[in-house]
Amino acid sequence: MLFSRAICRFAAAILMACAPLTSGALAATKVKPGNTMAEQPAIPGASVKRTKDLRSSFEKKYAKALNLLKNDGKLTGKIKSVASKYGVDPVHIAGAIVGEHTFNVDAYDRLQTYYVKAVAYLNSDFAFKFEGEKVSEFVNRPQFEPCSSKTSSYDLWICRERIWDSAFRGKTVDDVRYPKQRFGQVFFQPYYAGQTFGIGQLNPLTALQMSDKVNSVSGLPKLDAKNARKVYETIMDPDLTLPYIAAVIRTSIDAYKSIAGFDISANPGLTATLYNLGDPVGRAQALKRRGGVPEVNYYGWFVNEKQADLEALF
Repeated sequence: MLFSRAICRFAAAILMACAPLTSGALAATKVKPGNTMAEQPAIPGASVKRTKDLRSSFEKKYAKALNLLKNDGKLTGKIKSVASKYGVDPVHIAGAIVGEHTFNVDAYDRLQTYYVKAVAYLNSDFAFKFEGEKVSEFVNRPQFEPCSSKTSSYDLWICRERIWDSAFRGKTVDDVRYPKQRFGQVFFQPYYAGQTFGIGQLNPLTALQMSDKVNSVSGLPKLDAKNARKVYETIMDPDLTLPYIAAVIRTSIDAYKSIAGFDISANPGLTATLYNLGDPVGRAQALKRRGGVPEVNYYGWFVNEKQADLEALF
């Protein structure tokens, strides 16, 4: 009997020693669907002004965007297919689309218009540059040397964005005065400020960041900042841009789970918030440092409020 007990204790000790290190406290906290705030956070003045300039309202713009999705079964089918490849609920992709068209731009009535706009950009001649210096040359400066070891497109462009903020933004370097603006605003908007295009309203810098992931999952060619026209064609063509929307959402979910310890895959308002704000990895790191729980902004709150509408699409 004593020998048997000793064997049992020994076996129990072995089992405990071999238990997975990811169990218990290291498991991610699942964030439930819906909003925890009763009222929508304040909407930025710029968004309010844009909507007034269109002589519209947020609800009217939302209805227009929702109808675009409702009336095009091929589009919702493509969203479902892409969502499956990236392992996300299609509601997250729909949320990003209606959020952008509700608060930032007005939706076109027909999907075909997005294809027409994409083709138009193939005839445009422009480059990503500032004061005549192309971004592909700018990032070869010695200040960007710490980024040379980055192996993924996301890590590479995020690193370059951080260097821009610390070494160039709002400063005079080599007799050139650089604007106190984001990297994407200065180098990646060749026509005018605030440029985001296509059904997902992606900006070129975000597309460049997601290039490796989309290449790996969807097999699309990698993007190059030297070929600005191809970047714009990609973010404006619905068939090409949907994988990029999904990649942004997948990156946000993975970052919050692995870095901050929160599984936000069931809350489309949180992924919509990150889609709106950008830099999900940096925001996950900041959340881990300060503690607390993930929170939606005005954009994500609205998407959560409309979740039933979005789920009905699929």
